[in-house]
Amino acid sequence: MRTIGLEDIDDLALGATLLGTGGGGDPYIAKLMVKQAIEEYGPIKVVAPEELPPDGLVLTTALIGAPTVILEKIPAGTEYKRSIEAMAQYLGKDPVALMPIEVGGMNTLIPLVTAAELGLPVIDADSMRRAFPQIEMTVFTLAGLKATPLCVADEKGNVCIYEANTNQLAEDLARAAVMRLGMANAISCYAMTAGQAGAHGIQGSMSYCTDLGKHMAAVQRGEPDAMDRFLEFAEAKVIFTGKIADIERRTTEGFARGTVVLEHVREPGRVMRIEIQNENLVAFDGDECVVMVPDLISLIDHETAKPVLTEALAYGQRLDVIAMPCAPEWHQDGMLDIVGPRAFGYDLDYVPLGGAR
Repeated sequence: MRTIGLEDIDDLALGATLLGTGGGGDPYIAKLMVKQAIEEYGPIKVVAPEELPPDGLVLTTALIGAPTVILEKIPAGTEYKRSIEAMAQYLGKDPVALMPIEVGGMNTLIPLVTAAELGLPVIDADSMRRAFPQIEMTVFTLAGLKATPLCVADEKGNVCIYEANTNQLAEDLARAAVMRLGMANAISCYAMTAGQAGAHGIQGSMSYCTDLGKHMAAVQRGEPDAMDRFLEFAEAKVIFTGKIADIERRTTEGFARGTVVLEHVREPGRVMRIEIQNENLVAFDGDECVVMVPDLISLIDHETAKPVLTEALAYGQRLDVIAMPCAPEWHQDGMLDIVGPRAFGYDLDYVPLGGAR
């Protein structure tokens, strides 16, 4: 067991923003919330699944909605605790720990706030080691675990609990509720035992997120060779440096969708296009797709090395496009059906980052 204190939050939030790949919600508000929670309740315990009773109940909580809405609709904070309480009541059992469903953006930090309020530990694992826009897009789905029962809660006290035959249907039901409840709500799904979390989750993802943030913080401070160390740690590479020449975004069907076009700063005529659905999904260098889901595409400011979220993209920004491989746990049967390019509507054959094309 270890603890997360005030001194860890900035690095954790920075790593979460990178792994959010442009989505997951701006961690700024959540960072303030978790710092306040630590000041009020003390450091948050972080445990491995094997430190818990194997049959102990593990619950998740997260923000669901469109990042563009989150800019204006600040979380009340009560909805996340309410989602956990409603799930525990529905299941007739109290949780022994919480777990982030994704390590990316706000959803890395929200479970910490709720765990502090409930006096519970947080498991050092998740189901993505990045952010994805849809509920079924998890390694738990690949393992055959159900997303339901699923709870959606808003800041006004409204609570919906669903049962569904498939995780894809669970996504549809939850998205319909979110569209009626203000487009930014709390969700709890994938209730499981600690044994299942250990067997099927992506282990060490919270620690990885913090270490990633520490490396990027060194880049931001301008330490010698910090970018090289970051790229080595993340097995990443800078694939493009450009200025935003065009951007289009829209909020449809509960998602923030759009396209951003960058012109290379040193190679006239070279253009990169990135397609967005809450997160950056695919990147085209000219006509060639060079990075695609489930691998990660993060945009950072060329001067400050600060990650830029999709809702903060603006004409004229100079950005570095960083590509990172997805977690190894994704490479199993069924991955492409859930998080491959065609799962998002792109007629592309998946090629792993760095693979032959």
